[in-house]
Amino acid sequence: MEVHVTMSTYISNVLEKVKTKNQGQPEFIQAVTEVLETLAPVFEKHPEYKKANILERITEPERQIMFCVPWVDDAGNVNVNRGYRIEFNSAIGPYKGGLRFHPSVNLSIIKFLGFEQILKNSLTTLPMGGGKGGSDFDPKGKSDGEIMRFCQSFMNELYRHIGANTDVPAGDIGVGGREIGYMFGQYKKLKNVFEGVLTGKGLKWGGSLVRTEATGYGCVYFVDEMLKERKETISGKATVVSGSGNVAIYAVKKIHELGGKVVAMSDSNGYIHDPEGIRLETVQRIKEVERGRISDYVKEHKNAKYTEGCRGIWSVPCKIALPCATQNELNGKEAEILVKNGVIAVAEGANMPTSPDGVDVFLKAGVSFGPGKAANAGGVACSGLEMTQNSMRTSWTFEETDKRLKGIMQTIHKEASSAATEYGMKGNLVAGANIAGFVKVADSMLAQGII
Repeated sequence: MEVHVTMSTYISNVLEKVKTKNQGQPEFIQAVTEVLETLAPVFEKHPEYKKANILERITEPERQIMFCVPWVDDAGNVNVNRGYRIEFNSAIGPYKGGLRFHPSVNLSIIKFLGFEQILKNSLTTLPMGGGKGGSDFDPKGKSDGEIMRFCQSFMNELYRHIGANTDVPAGDIGVGGREIGYMFGQYKKLKNVFEGVLTGKGLKWGGSLVRTEATGYGCVYFVDEMLKERKETISGKATVVSGSGNVAIYAVKKIHELGGKVVAMSDSNGYIHDPEGIRLETVQRIKEVERGRISDYVKEHKNAKYTEGCRGIWSVPCKIALPCATQNELNGKEAEILVKNGVIAVAEGANMPTSPDGVDVFLKAGVSFGPGKAANAGGVACSGLEMTQNSMRTSWTFEETDKRLKGIMQTIHKEASSAATEYGMKGNLVAGANIAGFVKVADSMLAQGII
């Protein structure tokens, strides 16, 4: 089944307005287009959404903040970066979404991520709105002191716009426990309040167990649900996982726990193929301790092969494919190769890693496809659980938190699958996830009036 459906004139007009108002923002326009193209049957069933102009309202951020971030490096030089926070939609809860520190960060990328976050957060069943933020600052190669000074300067502006019941940022690419700690400390000093304003905190000061594993684990829990619908299991199936960061590593760990065999992983330089199965402990040591490249893996495992160029990973035969690196890393031609080689399930561990033509290839071929807003919602789901624990002034065990995470991912799959069936697109989880997430937000917007 194709992801595209005939769009109503209203949807077409809104999409044209979005393109006109956001020229030069290809990632954002791509994300909006992919969602709007699945919503035509929703508006046929709910004309009240059109009357309230829900689409035009939901595609315009409630607040867009850009600010200057000056900081001093170890040599005494003054550097300047740009900071962003997009507070996109608060209909079902405080804005929630990560902060990304990477040279590629720009307004388009932050808006695309923030828009996706609206529906992703809605799907988790937790009361969280959608937002995103970050900076074009590159933490790679920086000292702890430089990163601390940057984070403090970044928070000197951001603190004005966030709060435990207003906007709760988390980490993302380039923002881990160290960065969250520096920003939390500065927020606490500026506001003179200790509250759950950031998630991904240290376990000794308000953090949650499972947060590190959540996105990778959640993605695999979602795959498990997709395979159950096919009367299949993960056990014994060859799996390819792109990336070798946090999401990829814990996706691999959970695949192995459930009896699958990951045979390939990658980084931005290239990929490794180990027919005997990736030794995760080696990858973790190389990437997390030694801060090395994935190519170092073959020095220790002689049956493995390293290939320059990370996109070639999709030529490795597998039954399950998990793109967990970055946006648009898997295109139509690569999807065709995966289908030819027998893939039956694909789940996005990253944000929008599959191009639209790639999605079409998978859906036409009958491959079970889990879109990012559903399959990688585990991270923000666990962030929501951290917010709950902070509000209750308590903490849960690893087992309790993991159980709740798994239950949320199962519910996301169930709701996406049910919505796809209800609106005549059975098996199309792309449309189902968009619709299930959108309807909850749209109904909330209607109830709260034109504000």
